[in-house]
Amino acid sequence: MRSIWNGAISFGLVSIPIKLVNATESHSISFRQIHLADGGRVRYRKVCELDGEEVSGAEIGKGYEEADGSVIPITDEDLAQLPLATAKTIEIMSFVPADEIDPLQMDAAYYLAANGATAAKPYTLLREALKRSRKVAIAKFALRGRERLGMLRVVDDVIAMHGLLWPDEIRVPEGVAPDVEVTVRDAELDLADALMATLGEVELASLHDDYRDAVEAMIAAKAGGAFEPAEATVEPAGGQVIDLMAALEKSVRAAKASRGEGGDRGSGEAAEGGAESGAEAEVTPMRRRGGAGRKTSAAPKAVGGKKSTAASAKKTAAAAKTTSKKKSTTAKSTTTKAGTGKATATRSGTTKSTAAKSTSASSTKKAGTAAGAKKAATPRKRASA
Repeated sequence: MRSIWNGAISFGLVSIPIKLVNATESHSISFRQIHLADGGRVRYRKVCELDGEEVSGAEIGKGYEEADGSVIPITDEDLAQLPLATAKTIEIMSFVPADEIDPLQMDAAYYLAANGATAAKPYTLLREALKRSRKVAIAKFALRGRERLGMLRVVDDVIAMHGLLWPDEIRVPEGVAPDVEVTVRDAELDLADALMATLGEVELASLHDDYRDAVEAMIAAKAGGAFEPAEATVEPAGGQVIDLMAALEKSVRAAKASRGEGGDRGSGEAAEGGAESGAEAEVTPMRRRGGAGRKTSAAPKAVGGKKSTAASAKKTAAAAKTTSKKKSTTAKSTTTKAGTGKATATRSGTTKSTAAKSTSASSTKKAGTAAGAKKAATPRKRASA
């Protein structure tokens, strides 16, 4: 990493040569201003207000504008003559507990790197001293022409420095807090605590800029000539009157559902506000456990009407076949009876002929249904004749 400042840490009589390196970087996507008619880039030109001419960088200097509008020129030589003890030094003034530093004061962050082999020992000494004391160092340093306040602390095995705003640069929050008297109930605080406990902690390393990803994807799509903007879902802004208890209860249930936790049906908040999202969280598991089996067994009943209609048609066809068979059987029986009648009439003639006819009728029955029907039908015609 490229250093932006070289100097030394003044730790009492110990001087530690260091290099200042930016600890953060911006990943925001920047855009250029262009002329919509032809896509040409639009640039700003520095023009003198008095003569209207464009001024180059070499002709531009510093000036302080007073209340009456008059400007006092200030040169770099003027600034260089000012006594600035911290021009090339980070001067440690004291060590304080970290919780005494108001986060509102924190500004840009830097890494301090040991500059050279001779700086390794005092650098390590300061780092270990900060670790063991569990304190941070308050220091002064000068950067970009002005003196600043800084806080040194240990990050892993590196000394980091946070730029701090001066105490008088922190504004008093007058008129920011609600100016109406509000009473918060214990039940609301309990639900807020439950929501905080349900949300739990998050790994900061897992967080990323979704909007930046969307912008990059949009740029890539437009570069390829295929871009269809999606309609963003915008949540309604403030100004709505909401039921705070109901909103907290729904938030707790939604947080539990997102983490795969079951709702607490015995709690008062679930019993009071579980008609919406709580119902969804409970019905889905019930279907998975027992509802699927019951629906599978009951499925034939649901379509039983259609199956019964088809079965009815089959039964009707089968009944028709059975009826035709019965008619055929009746015809066979009638024929057989006619044969029997003939045998009885013959019996009055000769006993031998009756025995022969009986033997013939018996063999006719065994011969088969179709053949027997044909043979039995012939004597029936003769008998009627």
